[in-house]
Amino acid sequence: MVTLVTFVIVYAFVAMVIGDLKLQNAGGWAIFAYYAIAGLAWVIPAGAIIWWMERGGKPGT
Repeated sequence: MVTLVTFVIVYAFVAMVIGDLKLQNAGGWAIFAYYAIAGLAWVIPAGAIIWWMERGGKPGT
């Protein structure tokens, strides 16, 4: 659970910093599209972490 919470927090900060640095002069739709995709993209790795936790969290099992 700590891994999942840490991942989500780090992911949110990284996505926010990238969006702030790279999209300063972008149009409204580009900003909306970036944050929509970035806001949903965390689900895939989080799902993998949850799947790993359900298996017992042991390497190689």
